[in-house]
Amino acid sequence: MSLFDTHKPMLDQAIDALHARTFYAAFPETPAPAIYGESADSEGKEKFQQALGKKFGELLQPNPTQWIGQEESPYTQDALGVSYPAFTPDVLTTRAAAAFNAWRKVSVNDRAGVLLESLARIKTRFFEIAYATMHTTGQGYMMAFQASGPHAADRALEAIAAGYEELQRFPSRAVWDKPMGKFNIQLNKEWRAVPKGISVVIGCSTFPTWNSVTGIYASLMTGNPVIVKPHPGAILPIAIFVAEIQRVLQENNIDPNSCQLAVDTVENPIAKTLAEHPLVKLVDFTGNSVFGSYLETLPGKTVFTEKTGVNSVILDSVDDADKVAANLAFSVNLYSGQMCTAPQNFYIPESGIQTPAGTVSFDAFAQKLADNINGLIDNPKAGPYVLGAVQNKKTCERVTEAENIDGKVWLKSRAFENPMFKNARVATPVVVEVDASKKEVFGKELFGPIVLLIKTKNTDQSIALAQEMALQHGAISCGAYTTSETVREKIADEMSLAATPVSFNLTGGIYMNQHAAFSDFHVTGGNPAGNASFTNPDYVTKRFTWVGHREPVKTAQAS
Repeated sequence: MSLFDTHKPMLDQAIDALHARTFYAAFPETPAPAIYGESADSEGKEKFQQALGKKFGELLQPNPTQWIGQEESPYTQDALGVSYPAFTPDVLTTRAAAAFNAWRKVSVNDRAGVLLESLARIKTRFFEIAYATMHTTGQGYMMAFQASGPHAADRALEAIAAGYEELQRFPSRAVWDKPMGKFNIQLNKEWRAVPKGISVVIGCSTFPTWNSVTGIYASLMTGNPVIVKPHPGAILPIAIFVAEIQRVLQENNIDPNSCQLAVDTVENPIAKTLAEHPLVKLVDFTGNSVFGSYLETLPGKTVFTEKTGVNSVILDSVDDADKVAANLAFSVNLYSGQMCTAPQNFYIPESGIQTPAGTVSFDAFAQKLADNINGLIDNPKAGPYVLGAVQNKKTCERVTEAENIDGKVWLKSRAFENPMFKNARVATPVVVEVDASKKEVFGKELFGPIVLLIKTKNTDQSIALAQEMALQHGAISCGAYTTSETVREKIADEMSLAATPVSFNLTGGIYMNQHAAFSDFHVTGGNPAGNASFTNPDYVTKRFTWVGHREPVKTAQAS
């Protein structure tokens, strides 16, 4: 049985889910022994620990110029000591170009089979990837497992399914028969989906697999060789993905250089050189707006970006202010605000928030939010694991600086001890009240656990400001709370014009930070937060070109 036939049932389910947009998860997100095996967690942890201080020798990329690595655990603040084979951009692109012609000629079904098989292999390493993610990003264990393992694999599967669908949209051959009266003109026509060329995927430090696999698998599925350039601070999780992809490629007599890992250091980066290389035609990027906007200007490249944004919460009226405050407090605390979907600007009318029990004043809600943030932090069974650790020292500095913003500080960031990692780099949220006129303060992303409470004249001004911030600075998510259908529709309409998805009235166990594969489009591509979307048709169709050929039907064949 071919790899495609083996995995076709999962591919069919994924394609159905793409169209239905209902819940679908091919890879269970719960790290339960009943699902993954009694020893899966301990074995994954042991494999991670065995990798520390050694060369990562799994990659099928020979003759490196050197071995480099500078990852540091946010939990221990010690170097991981893992080193990776490094190559010059010219070597990487030359090898990718050599692999291109063979990979592009692999049939669509066989390409899908190879890629789906790689996900099956990666599933056996979810726990190892989880520990690697924890100790490179600072994510808590559960988030690290889910985001870098099952959720990333689901996003990869989504990209495979979307690519497969688009590659099958048109027939490869047809006879064109045009009646001309006494005779017909007949042409044999064929169409080829031609991949654009070498793809470079530039990763980020906080979500090294989730944010990268969509670009990797979308490019591979559409026939493009891929060079994966992770952030120097978070290499190991995605290196495991690349190693498994290479292994499956080689086992099927395909050049493993069809997918390569490209490592660098903070001091000597290679992302710009790779992106500008004339052989590189596709670039995927997750990171800051300055570099992302530069990439978007490169001539002759097709670029997919996810950049920074200013995410808003609009508070108008609620059924239960305590449940809303608890939900938003969790969103703020989750991974210490280091998610591109985390809320930052909270717009609250000066007259307060309407509830069935009466009005909750601005000050009263601010205190509820601060109390719920503190309550979660101080919960020893939840706080340390929800907050995790801070990936970058500069984020901690930004949090400290936020306490000096001109406005009332409702909550200062404070020290707390992670019971498992005494030396963890942590920063609890800071909450500051800001006047609605201070756009220079709240009109930019303050990455990390920083909350700005903005007192507005009314909900109309709240909506206008949230829309303005999204249009001018980008937004990836928005939360809104209202019991009025009229207000709800206005928020939905105005934020749609700003290409920003809205999560309405969330309480309980679902949060505005979370985006689900096969259902939620992650980033819309319609505002400055990014020019692409996981995973709409454009995300895959821009990676190849339809080219048609035609030829007259021979007379014998025509008759």
